[in-house]
Amino acid sequence: MAFLRIKDKKEFLCGGVLVEKNYVLTAAHCNGRLINVTLGAHNIKKEKEEKTWQVMLVKNAFPHPDYNSKSYSNDIMLLQLEKNIKQTDTVKPLRLPRGKNKLKPGQKCTVAGWGMVTTWGKYPDTLQEVQLTLQNDEQCESHYNLRHYYNRTIQLCVGDPSEDKAFFQGDSGGPLLCRNEIQGIVSYGPEDGTPPRVFTKVASFLPWIKKTMKSLQPQDPDDLLWS
Repeated sequence: MAFLRIKDKKEFLCGGVLVEKNYVLTAAHCNGRLINVTLGAHNIKKEKEEKTWQVMLVKNAFPHPDYNSKSYSNDIMLLQLEKNIKQTDTVKPLRLPRGKNKLKPGQKCTVAGWGMVTTWGKYPDTLQEVQLTLQNDEQCESHYNLRHYYNRTIQLCVGDPSEDKAFFQGDSGGPLLCRNEIQGIVSYGPEDGTPPRVFTKVASFLPWIKKTMKSLQPQDPDDLLWS
């Protein structure tokens, strides 16, 4: 799990997830002038006590080229870190989804973050985790706050309306893990924090993720010789 501190016109917080030794996946609306990434943290106020932290700046940010800040469509961004992480038990890449692994309504998944736990509350110091239930697309397509924006092709509808469990402010960009795979990225939802809420569907963006990372890899000298 990655903790992002973003500086732009003002400072704000987001989550993210390590997908390669120097790449973090997050939401496009978490972009800013300067992004600081902390990996391996549990309590974000205890850097000296927790010896697991790895802190680094973002070298390059790649929001999806079709991201729409009004509708939150294509709300996904790849961050290239200034250096490779040192892989440990607490800092290691999580697995991107495999194309054939289909999600089903009713399936239980987990989301984690340092976002607010109550509508008017404070940000917690420690990482919070909650189990959420995948919903039918119709739940979001018919929701009065979501129906004009929700797109089942590139988004997931998550969170049982009868349960008081959801992500909230500060959790943006964090991963939705289903069977240990990154299936979603926290995107948006009703302002009152109630479910269902919307995640960017990572499987729909796998070609873009892989293409972006591949384009940034140093070219082999042999490739340059014969190009």
